[in-house]
Formats: sequence, C-alpha cells, structure tokens
Amino acid sequence: MSLGPVSTDIGVLQAGQTYRSVGDRIEGQVLDHRTGRLWWIAFGVSGCGMLVFLAAIGWLFYKGLGLWGINIPVAWGFAIANCVWWIGIGHAGTFISAVLLLARQRWRTSINRFAEAMTLFAASMAGLFPILHLGRPWFAYWLAPYPNRMELWPQWRSPLVWDFFAIATYLTVSLLFWYLGLIPDMASLRDRARQRWKALTFGLLALGWRGEARQWARHRTAYLLLAGLATPLVVSVHSVVSLDFAIGNTPGYHSTIFPPFFVAGALLSGFAMVITLAVPLRHFFGLQALITPVHFDNAAKVVLATCCLLGYGYLAEIFTAFYSGDRYEIAVTLQRWTGPYAFVYWGMIACNIGLPQLLWWRANRRNLALLFGLSLLINLGMWAERVMIVVTSLYQDYLPSSWGLYVPTRWDWLFLAGSICTFAWLFLLFVRLLPAISIAEMRGLVHDSAKEGA
Repeated sequence: MSLGPVSTDIGVLQAGQTYRSVGDRIEGQVLDHRTGRLWWIAFGVSGCGMLVFLAAIGWLFYKGLGLWGINIPVAWGFAIANCVWWIGIGHAGTFISAVLLLARQRWRTSINRFAEAMTLFAASMAGLFPILHLGRPWFAYWLAPYPNRMELWPQWRSPLVWDFFAIATYLTVSLLFWYLGLIPDMASLRDRARQRWKALTFGLLALGWRGEARQWARHRTAYLLLAGLATPLVVSVHSVVSLDFAIGNTPGYHSTIFPPFFVAGALLSGFAMVITLAVPLRHFFGLQALITPVHFDNAAKVVLATCCLLGYGYLAEIFTAFYSGDRYEIAVTLQRWTGPYAFVYWGMIACNIGLPQLLWWRANRRNLALLFGLSLLINLGMWAERVMIVVTSLYQDYLPSSWGLYVPTRWDWLFLAGSICTFAWLFLLFVRLLPAISIAEMRGLVHDSAKEGA
C-alpha cells in the first residue's frame, strides 16, 4: 500500500516522514499515548499551585488589597508588573501565527499551535491581574460599554479602559485564529478515535469538516484574513499597555520611546517562553523529527535581535534622561543604578542584554540545554524589567514627603507563583487533550518537501 509522499530533509522537517507517520506521532499523543509519570507529577504540582492561587484570590476578595505590599506612592506593585509581563509573553504566539504565516516562513509550522495556546493562557493571566487590582473586582464589567439606564459609560481617559479593549481584542482574535487552525485536526482525531465519546466530542469540535476542496479553499481564505487582522495586534496591544505609563508625567514613565520599547521586550519574553515550552515538549513527547534544531536556531536569532533592540531602548532612555536636562528624570535614572532597587536593574541588564550575547554563536543556538536555561533567565529578566519600570518610577516622585519603599509581601509572591502554576497547568492539559502541532500543516510540509526532493 502506498504511503504517499515521503519527506526529504529540509531542515525544519527530517527525512522519511509521511502523512501517516506525522498523523501517528501527533494524533497518537492525544488518542493513544499513555501519559507518563513525569507528566502526572508536573500536572499534580501545577494543579496544587493553581488551587492555592484560587484560594488566594478568594482571600483577597474577602480581605482586600491590604494583603499586598502596595502603598502610596507605589500603588501598582507586582499586580501590574505581572499583567505587563504576561501580555508580553503572549506576543510570540501571535507573531509566529500571523506574521510568519504572511511571510511564508516554514519554520513556524511545528511551533505555531502550542505558541498560540501559550498566547491564550498568557493573555488570560494578564487580564486577571488588573481585575484583581481594582479593589472592587465585581464592578469590572463597568469597563465594558454596555447599554444601561443610568447613562453610565466607561471613562475613556482611564488606561484601565484601554487595557480592557486591548486584552479583550487580543484574546478574541487569538482564540479565533487558534480554533480555526484546529478544525481540520479535530476532523482527523474524529476519524481515528476508537471510543465513541471521543469521536463524538471531536466531531462536534470539527464543525462538520469533511476535507472537501471547497472547505479547504474557504479555510485558507479565512486563515489569511485572520492573519492580516492579527498582525497589527502584535504592535498595537503592547503599545497600548505602554501608553498606560507614557501618558503619566511621572519621571521614568513619561517617555515616547515606550511603545516600540515594550513591543521589542514583549517579543523577547515571548520567544524565550516558546523555547522554554518547546524543549521539554520535544524531549518528552518524542517530537525530534518535527521540532528540529533549525527551529531553535531561528527562535534564538529572534531572541538575539530583540535583545539588541531592547538594549538600544535602554540606552535611548538613559540618553534622553541626561540630554533633556530634566533633573527628575536624571534622578530616577541614577536611583535605578544605585538605589535600593539597583539589584533589580542590574539583574535585568544581565539577563536581558548580557547573557543573550551567547547566541551570536551557532553552536550555542543549537545547544538545547543552554537555550532552555537562557530562556528561563530571560523571562526572569523581563519580569524584573516590568517590576523596575513600575516600582522605581513611583517610590520617589516629585515630593520627598510622599516617598516610600515598596516591599512585596508573601501574598505578592504567592500570586505570581500561582499565576505561573495556572499557566503551566493549562498548558499541560492542552498538550494532553489537543494536538500540540498542526497535523494538517505538517502534512502540507511533507508534501512540499517531497515535491522539492523529487
């Protein structure tokens, strides 16, 4: 029996892959693969962390924001830093799905599906923190312009409203893009499932997909349209978030460089998180033939490029402060270097600018253990950058009488750790229940590589 086209080695796909082997490898993870002990341990630990997170949220609703270390003048603290950090992580999924699709980059094929899932989970975590920070989260729906009899409309001058629309748009488009790509794979799982309840579930999710030429034509059109719609979001969402800071006249916030600076940082943290997830996924699920060293090499190049852009942003910010002659901006810059939070600043520089310079060497870009460690440190550095921006600009402003240090409480740390555990729990659930790599797109790659090798 013919196995159909057989792939040749094209870098992003190893030789010898067929439609069937790709299907067996990816569908088998969902339908046949027995979950290993390590997955259960990780699932259990992250699940416990998520339950603690939910309990902490319940306690926060009962006791109020006094649980956290925020005060006046530092009224934002970890909650807003966490929100900005999670939004940044979500950026890579949209970039890989939309921008690389329009640019016809084949290396996106093996990593776009789980990167899109990462975006959804990260954006969900990001959207949670501003609501928790409201103090009265049961009024969060006031941010939406819903019809009502009291002529109550959102305060359009409030950055909270901007965040609401930015994150809601981002989540909606990302969800549509993710689900649209899943539809052909749902049909494949439906046709292969042995248990009736699985076939029924995947059949419902497949929305009647039969793989007809007409369906494929409409699917591709819709996919490209959504990619075009999602591409501006790569720039707009984090630009909106950066304007939350830039519109204020607070020294350290009031900067026109923030939108591109934030977008570069978002892509850096997002691609670092893609590497963090891809390395164990490839190893523990046996996906070496589909996620190759070329994927890591290209992702590392993006990390290196965005790291350089971010370094330029840091230098431009310092230059602007001193060149402007504004003594308050200069004071904030010097405080970041030598003040009580200097360890945050220098840690950020080491993780975001210093260590990624190792990626200039190709051997390092293909060393997965090194890449995994670097990706963790870069994400730590990007979180430190968010804390640095939020805290060091607020704790000493114009009036010495209102100066005050911000010291995070154990609840601040618990909320950060809880959000990470919830993100990990959702991702572990995703890779077990749905195809982590697009089956349809991988089969297309097999076809193209076989055609090239003929």
